[in-house]
Parts: sequence; C-alpha cells; structure tokens
Amino acid sequence: MLQSPAPPPEKEKRPQFGTRFLTNEEEVFKHNAWDQVEWGEEQESEALEKVIANSGTLPEEVLTDLYNNSADQWDKFYGVHNNRFFKDRHWLFTEFPELKLESHEQGTSVENAETSEEGPNAEFTSFHILEVGCGVGNTIFPLLENTPDKRLFVYGCDFAPTAIDIVKSHELYDTERCLGFVSDISQKELTLPIPENSLDIITMIFVLSAINPSDMQHCITNLVKYIKPGGHILFRDYGRFDLAQLRFKNGRCLSDNFYARGDGTKVYFFEQQEVHDMFERAGLVRKQNLVDRRLQVNRGRKLKMYRAWLQCKYMKPLEA
Repeated sequence: MLQSPAPPPEKEKRPQFGTRFLTNEEEVFKHNAWDQVEWGEEQESEALEKVIANSGTLPEEVLTDLYNNSADQWDKFYGVHNNRFFKDRHWLFTEFPELKLESHEQGTSVENAETSEEGPNAEFTSFHILEVGCGVGNTIFPLLENTPDKRLFVYGCDFAPTAIDIVKSHELYDTERCLGFVSDISQKELTLPIPENSLDIITMIFVLSAINPSDMQHCITNLVKYIKPGGHILFRDYGRFDLAQLRFKNGRCLSDNFYARGDGTKVYFFEQQEVHDMFERAGLVRKQNLVDRRLQVNRGRKLKMYRAWLQCKYMKPLEA
C-alpha cells in the first residue's frame, strides 16, 4: 500500500548549491529556478493522490519482458541518443567537493574539516574513483578534465555495452587515467576489475533508481567491499513525488514507486529513510542524507515544476 514519505533521519541544512530563495510568491516567474523550496501538507497530499492515480500496473507478460531485457533496453537507449546524452554536470564539484583531489591531500574529504573523521594524509599518493552507471561518461570526463593530476584514476562501469563503446571513443579517454567496462551491478555475486578496499569514492548518480528494488540492497552491499576504509559513496537520485513521478500516466507502474518509461527503461523514486536503511545495512555511516527540493519554472508558459532529488554521502568506517 502506498504511503506518504517517512520523516528524514534527522533535520539537516542543505549545503550551498544555489542561493536563490523565493520569498515573494508574486516574483515566482522572475527566474528559471528557486532553491530549497518547502512543501506544505496540502501539496504533499495532492502529490500522493497523483501517485495513487497512476499506480495501475502493466500486464504480466509486459512486466516479464521488461525485467528480462533490461540490458537490451539501455543498449538501445544509448544507441539512439549516442553521445548527445552527455550532460555537463556543472554542479558536480559544488555538491560533491569530496571529488576534488586536493581535498583528500588536505585530509578534508568529508563535508568539512570539522566533521571529518580522517586526519591529514601526508602520505597521499593516489585517488581512485568508480562511477557506477557511467553512461557516456557524465562524471568520468568532468573529473579527468578538471583534475589533470595523474594520481587520479577513474573507473566507469555500465550495464549497456553501447555506452561503454561511446566512453572509449571520447577524446579524453586515456587508459593510463581511466578504465571503462561493462558490468551488471544488480547481480547477486559481483566481481569487478578493481582491487577490494581500494576505492576512495564510488559515485551513484541517477543509477540505483534504474534497478529492480529487490536488487538494490545486495547491489550496495557488493559495492562496499571495493571501498577503502574511510572512503565514501556519493549518491544522488530521484526523490519521492518528483515531477517525473507525477507525470507518469496510469498503467506504467511496475510496483510501488517503480515505473517503466516508454522506451522500456525503468525508474524508482526514493524516500530518505529507505536509502538510509540500505546504506546502513551495508555497514556505512551517514554523513549526509537530505532532500533537494527545487522549483523550476517556464516563464513563457507560466508553468511551475517541482523537483525532488535525494542527495546522500555515506562513509565506510575506518578500521580500528
């Protein structure tokens, strides 16, 4: 049964990304977007009603085909869109300063030095990152471009062979600095071409939502063994009642809050608490878990579009 979102693990103040706050409703169409928009009970109630209204499921034979052919669906997706799907994540280093190599050299790889559980790392020699669900390299290439230091090495894996082919054809792809490979991270037994306990950071940006909810927990648990003690998973994905969820038509639902798009790819919409529980069960410690609510507007058509994304940072505890 569908329920309204559970309360967050604790009230947190979102770090700076944008500082454009809507204080006068009459000025809502003055800019394209507003940050940290609060929702009232009435708006959440209306959103829940829309989700209930679009919760009709697909026929059983269609569901079976969608679950059995996930790889083909994503491969076709990248085959159609090719590298036009590349998006410059201009927010990447603002939202996740942990991705900056110099922050690790200075021993401030968590949110800030005051909350860091890691001391200064004078013997810092290398920095290894894995982008899970790398697509066409939306995180790989901004990392390589903004961090020319060759101590940085970036891995990228994706379900779709076509996506990895596109990554390897990119002008910045350099086997001395990065490795792209095909992997199904939803499998029960996961083996990656990466040494265990070696990664400083794993990024999971709009990727876990594409996985069957029943596979999410073991997916996270399997990935954690590749993170070194003190390393992090940086997570950003769709939150419950995001505009994308409310726009689904009835009959596209696979299970609660899990939908099939028209092209066969799938998407799940998360609550804060369920994400926290999955990472905690995998043995990680919460550093951040918050909802990023934003109001985007179409000034020409006078439309309001409410977005809701989850942003989380979880750390593998340091060995005693």
